[in-house]
Amino acid sequence: MIRLLLYSQDKKLPLLLGPTLGSEFEVTLESNPEKIKELVRNQRCHVVVLDLDSDSADQQRFVDDMHSAGVPVVVMADDDHREAAMDLVQRGVYDYFRKPPCLAELKIVVRRAYEHSRMRQDLDNMSQQLRVTTVPGCDQLIGSSARLQHVYDLIQRVSRLNAFVLITGESGTGKELIARAIHNLSERKSSPFVAVSCGAIPETLIEAELFGYEKGAFTGAVGSRKGYLEQAGQGTLFLDEIGELSPHTQVKLLRVLQERQFSRLGTSAVVPLQARILFATHRNLAKMVEEGTFRLDLYYRVNVMGIKAPSLRDHTEDIPTLARHFLEKYSGIYRKSVTRITPGAMALLVDYDWPGNVRELENVIQKAIILSDDDTIGPKQLPEDLQQPDLLGVGDALPASSFEDQLRDYKVKLAQKAVAECNGNKTLAARSLHISRTYLHRLIKDLVEEETPEVA
Repeated sequence: MIRLLLYSQDKKLPLLLGPTLGSEFEVTLESNPEKIKELVRNQRCHVVVLDLDSDSADQQRFVDDMHSAGVPVVVMADDDHREAAMDLVQRGVYDYFRKPPCLAELKIVVRRAYEHSRMRQDLDNMSQQLRVTTVPGCDQLIGSSARLQHVYDLIQRVSRLNAFVLITGESGTGKELIARAIHNLSERKSSPFVAVSCGAIPETLIEAELFGYEKGAFTGAVGSRKGYLEQAGQGTLFLDEIGELSPHTQVKLLRVLQERQFSRLGTSAVVPLQARILFATHRNLAKMVEEGTFRLDLYYRVNVMGIKAPSLRDHTEDIPTLARHFLEKYSGIYRKSVTRITPGAMALLVDYDWPGNVRELENVIQKAIILSDDDTIGPKQLPEDLQQPDLLGVGDALPASSFEDQLRDYKVKLAQKAVAECNGNKTLAARSLHISRTYLHRLIKDLVEEETPEVA
């Protein structure tokens, strides 16, 4: 039963609405805002209907109080108060309808407001549960999919060892976050974590940056400087994009890894290597070895233990959680009260291929928050690349089902459509959706089980 609270001075409204709304709604009239707050605190209210004919000195503050309490507000106003009603909608009220109300419209609006509120609560609870179950030290790795759980397991296994680790994966998948998690879970966590992108350093400077140099070692060396190998101390040195190293630098690095010592440029004095080194690349090093552009002995040296950061399209079930995380993060940074992503917009996010992976998703949510004029991100705030005519507006009506059920329905429909377009070839269909054949089979199996009637 939906508990509907009428904030109005009109004592006839409950008599008008109560018997006609039906048993699905419990209608209460209240004219005192403090009494309403008390009912909300005692969880005796699901939706508030604000009658703009009521004598309220500060309606916006009342709306803000209800919003903070997690209770949606719906405005009811006659034509004389329509402008004020629309202004409140722009400021965070869920919806508006005319007075006297059309009962069918009132039922729909209140029901949607209730479902919207429940959905937000479910998302908050899910997000909180994920935070609780996140592996300590892996706080920046967001998601609970099987692929990420495998990554968490590998991180825990290698974190307390001194073995070299090679982290692979496409750009934007969070390879540095995995390296930081390994460092944070290790005994070196109180020592520095130094991250270096090998591809961002010119070839002429890479040795000086890694090994350091003494005064006069080369033109422009007016003083001594520690390299990244020394700066890391007894902590962790993360060498990203090692596939960009030249053959000459590869030889130098191999010797450091073998002998666990090095010398600054301009001196023969030996410096012991104390740091643990983690490596990462988005390139296929095995293929580079075959092509002769990466040393085989260095490949085996750095790839003692491998961890692959999964592409976002391989764990799309984590997209809602990631999107919510970025929504909370950047709403705070930009000081905007954007708290909701509509189901239609979420369907577009889940269905997109994400060539830029998690980094691209983060960028999209940032832009959407900037473009949003209220507390909601809808399809219109998303880039054109994500827009799909067959998904625009889908789910924005907030049907009476859970958020996870809606997302599953979208996935099932997409899987069914892909199989039909591929003439029943599930392998081609899975490839076209960039998902595994096993996952596609599971989606179709869910559909078949739902359509198969139970036998008494």
